[in-house]
Amino acid sequence: MNRIPRWAVASAVAAPVLLIGGWTIAETRQPAGYNAVRDTISALAARGATDRWVMTSALAGLGICYVVTACGLGRARPPGRALLVAGGMATVLVAAFPQPVRGNSVAHTVAATAAFVSLAVWPVFGTPRGSDSGLLGVLPSVAATASLLALIAWFAAEIHGGQRGLAERCAAGSESLWPLAVVLTTRRALGRQPAPAPTRTR
Repeated sequence: MNRIPRWAVASAVAAPVLLIGGWTIAETRQPAGYNAVRDTISALAARGATDRWVMTSALAGLGICYVVTACGLGRARPPGRALLVAGGMATVLVAAFPQPVRGNSVAHTVAATAAFVSLAVWPVFGTPRGSDSGLLGVLPSVAATASLLALIAWFAAEIHGGQRGLAERCAAGSESLWPLAVVLTTRRALGRQPAPAPTRTR
């Protein structure tokens, strides 16, 4: 029945804890001028940020969690799992290529874009044919992808605006919570399925 192992559940739980906990702690270490509504998560891990290692470590751990969760989510179709892995690896690269003190980093921007898009579209590509287990059903997956892409569009629209930090947190936070929702509901749905009858041997 492709049951989801406990280590996959643990990684799915750890992802939003690392992301939201990371930015919450890192924000407290910044000078008074930092504004969470206006300033991005990347600014917390940028060169020159106070205690940038906090957000850098959180982003790297978040990416690893996505990869581990994808490995344990055997119920999802391979294309979706591959996109979740790609999103995790891109998230690690976001941590590996921080923003400079001034200007932008092309490598950081490309990695962040790849992470956001991969993590938004993996639900619809991971839907098993004819499956309605947990949130892996067609309608929940389509709704998730549409909602996540809408949040990314909001962030893109605010990239030079006064709410880019808020928009990014909503998009990234939602993307970190969806694998957890899928893992928990799928695990619950599989747990309700009857066990296969034992085969008799002559």
